[in-house]
Amino acid sequence: MLDQSYYEKADEIIACHGRKTGSLIPIMQDIQEEYRYLPGELLTYIAKEIGVKEAKAYSVATFYENFSFEAKGKYVIKVCDGTACHVRKSMPVLEALYKKLGLSKKKRTTDDMMFTVETVSCLGACGLAPTMMVNEDVHPRMTPEKAEEVVDALRGGGNV
Repeated sequence: MLDQSYYEKADEIIACHGRKTGSLIPIMQDIQEEYRYLPGELLTYIAKEIGVKEAKAYSVATFYENFSFEAKGKYVIKVCDGTACHVRKSMPVLEALYKKLGLSKKKRTTDDMMFTVETVSCLGACGLAPTMMVNEDVHPRMTPEKAEEVVDALRGGGNV
């Protein structure tokens, strides 16, 4: 059960985009930006409020890889495993992050909700491979050691 404040925020976001079916994706994007994930209860609420079938809202949310029903950490680390990054050793970077943060393929977010580690098919920076992103910041030519340094800097409150 979500706190009432989630529904109040959803109402604000809906008001910004309008109560129309064409607003579904922008509303979902704003909700996810606000909470770093898309709470299922809130998606059901949004669908009802803008007149979209619940099944349609869920099909849209599951179709687009960017939407997540699981809460994510403050820092979302995306390690590219596209061809260019993979052949330039992106998997040792991922394994170093998993080890340092106590994560795995099944457990992607730290207990303190600081870090989420994901793999992605491409970050569009093949010439900088292997590449990693932290939220919106691109980190090129990563090594396991550099990835650990990024985590240490983020834990210390520093910018990287």
